[in-house]
Amino acid sequence: MHIVDRRLNPGGKSLVNRQRFLRRARAYVQKAVRDSLKDRGIRELDKEGEISIGRDAIYEPTFHRAATGGNRERVLPGNHDYVEGDRIKRPEGGEGAGADAGQGEGNDDFQFVLSREEFLDLFLDDLELPDLAKRRLVGGEIDGIRRAGYSTAGSPSNLSVPRTMQKAMGRRMALRRPSGAELERIEEEIAAIEARDPPRPEDAGLLERLREDRAHIIRRRNLIAYIDPVDLRYRRFEAVPRPVAQAVMFCLMDVSGSMSEHMKDLAKRFFALLHLFLSRCYEHVEVVFIHHTDRAAEVDEQTFFYSTVTGGTLVSSALDKLIEVAADRYRPDNWNIYVAQASDGDNMMQDNPRVVSLMQDHILPMAQYVAYLEVGREEFPDATMMQSMTTLWQAYAPVAEAHRHFVMRKVAHRREIYPVFRELFQRRGVGERARS
Repeated sequence: MHIVDRRLNPGGKSLVNRQRFLRRARAYVQKAVRDSLKDRGIRELDKEGEISIGRDAIYEPTFHRAATGGNRERVLPGNHDYVEGDRIKRPEGGEGAGADAGQGEGNDDFQFVLSREEFLDLFLDDLELPDLAKRRLVGGEIDGIRRAGYSTAGSPSNLSVPRTMQKAMGRRMALRRPSGAELERIEEEIAAIEARDPPRPEDAGLLERLREDRAHIIRRRNLIAYIDPVDLRYRRFEAVPRPVAQAVMFCLMDVSGSMSEHMKDLAKRFFALLHLFLSRCYEHVEVVFIHHTDRAAEVDEQTFFYSTVTGGTLVSSALDKLIEVAADRYRPDNWNIYVAQASDGDNMMQDNPRVVSLMQDHILPMAQYVAYLEVGREEFPDATMMQSMTTLWQAYAPVAEAHRHFVMRKVAHRREIYPVFRELFQRRGVGERARS
């Protein structure tokens, strides 16, 4: 039994149907969104884009007969191959629904476009990130809106009722507009005189004067309006320049031969999350990519993640390049500086004292936040199986203890990126991270 609803959708139901679909297939869509990270650049992570999910993720509710209970009568066709009691071999499963083996490639993926807001909501659904303090508000300017008193013209939505009533009351008092109480008093006197039985001799003259006063009051109340257009006051707003909070994110990564593609993918995912987070906290974010072996260079994103470079490992070369670029283009007085460093932990022992000196004496004093991510090999089931103390980890450990805005974490698998990132930015309150 099949029930098909053939009613046409009423107008304006497209958004409702889309949201219902996203709720129903949320787990599949969310997995597709997070898997799409490997195909997106860091700067394009929060852009709308097309994703695809398998057809098996899309299902429609159906009515069917219960598997048990009820009376059933069936007539089945006969055959020439089997008799009662024969065991039938289960057919081998295939890709397509009912397709012969080797024919077609199964069900196609279902593709659709997510808006920027939908993409971010799904991507950061399980991340409850606090706002970082913006200690510097400099750089470019954008137009802001502020209250600028009142005006006699404007949009009805900006009408200020209290100020309008205040102006109307002042005008009525200045023009001596009779109040409703005065009119009511005269009406009561007229009614009392007309109700006398028998009337007094002086009532006729008194009634005439009272009626003249009533007509005069009514005429003045009609001439002097309770609210006049001249009383209307509208809240006025004006555009003012507002400083923009801006930040720069330095991405440092070891690209020597010991860094595998799996390690680089882990680093890219962490960098992408940090960039997305900063973009939601600041109006303007720039990214600087610095890769290094025994020499460091500022490169573009494609070169940063996918180039093949040979050589040893000197972490101090990357820190030197960071300090050079910051002094040239991103002075701490004008920029909020964030640093994310990814490495497998290998470094020459004789270079570690210089690394610690550069980090403590030059980078940490000017940086808002520094995160060191040590990535492990793919065969490690999780970060706990990684080598406990690499040379770079040993060098950075005392620095992390002495500076609250320097943090260190290890990851070996993609599933650990999100929990580690969430832990980094929920560890302390906003007030503790702010540095004036």
